[in-house]
Amino acid sequence: MEDLKWFKSSRSGNGGDSCIEVAFLDGATAIRDSKDRAGPVLVFGAAEWTEFLAAVKCNEFDRRLSAEDRPLSRP
Repeated sequence: MEDLKWFKSSRSGNGGDSCIEVAFLDGATAIRDSKDRAGPVLVFGAAEWTEFLAAVKCNEFDRRLSAEDRPLSRP
């Protein structure tokens, strides 16, 4: 995994050390903690990554929303 090109959000502030980094593989996506670059890497298949992004875009992980304000299903 050392040869991968890692990316992080352009919105990450404070030196960008409190976010995740993403690398694109053939048919998969890898993520790691930007504070622990030598630490574990999670790898998701294309379908899993697509589902994760859809959930993020629908605020399914937004802890600021109450349970009843979170969407029950995605479009």
